[in-house]
Amino acid sequence: MIDVVALGELLIDFAAKSADANGYPTMAANPGGAPGNFLAALGVYGCKTAFLGKVGADTFGRMLRRTMQHAGIETKGIVEDPEVFTTLAFVTFDETGDRSFSFARKPGADTQLRWDEVNLHLIDEGRVFHFGTLSLTDEPARTATQQAVAYAKSKGKLITCDPNLREPLWKTRAAAKEQMLWSLAQSDVVKISDNEVAFLWSCSPEEGAQRLLEEFDVKLAMVTLGPDGCLLKTKHALFRAPAPVVHPVDTTGAGDIFGGSAVARLLELGKAPEDLTQEDLFFIGSYALTAASLSTEHSGGIPSIPEKQAVLAAMQAGART
Repeated sequence: MIDVVALGELLIDFAAKSADANGYPTMAANPGGAPGNFLAALGVYGCKTAFLGKVGADTFGRMLRRTMQHAGIETKGIVEDPEVFTTLAFVTFDETGDRSFSFARKPGADTQLRWDEVNLHLIDEGRVFHFGTLSLTDEPARTATQQAVAYAKSKGKLITCDPNLREPLWKTRAAAKEQMLWSLAQSDVVKISDNEVAFLWSCSPEEGAQRLLEEFDVKLAMVTLGPDGCLLKTKHALFRAPAPVVHPVDTTGAGDIFGGSAVARLLELGKAPEDLTQEDLFFIGSYALTAASLSTEHSGGIPSIPEKQAVLAAMQAGART
């Protein structure tokens, strides 16, 4: 049995490390893509996972497959395509560690996954099916994603989603909003940022979480708030906490690590999301918040995931202060 199967983008993040006198950055390559980061976090915290997606039959594609294998992620659902290049993302940072993105994706391999290439046996084996919205920006990956979600729902899988807005990848803001809203309507558990809530509804995180529960029938809404922490809400319980104090150098993947950590704790509890108590939300949210915060003190997404003992130690230290 596989705990979580995710479908989506797998790419290389080139993160700026320094700049020359003219401002041109020296960049370091790291494995990236929100679903891959999400699964890697789940793996670190004891879950069995599998990936569905496409990379190029090139050096970076082979590196990404090896990275997934090293992280313990089942890779037989990753297709290598000789006709397209592995997608590349270029990440630059401001003085607070916040990111700006540029993409080499016209098209990137991740957008070229076809429905007939999706390994349905992996979905059949999984308890949870996870997806994001970047696989909905272009065809044929959009149709492949939509049909995979429908298939997973028909098989009774728990559906989790991260809308993960990256405006440069959408032709219009309206198209981004349409696909994000579609995604939310399919999902039982949603991890969304305060910026994405504002993009969709121009409202507060609290109001956004309530809309997810009432209008989209989401069972567990998780809103990340950057340094202000997180908000977790069901129809019967609420958890909110500030982030622990850290010294961030790179926020890449922090939201994905939050999501993967939270779903790992949810699976550990063994409860349906709608049955979670306030104590359960504390169990999920405090751990995910600490793991994500610690990850920002290191570069990259997958390489920055803290071990379980480091997360628990940081939580204990915070409880004593």
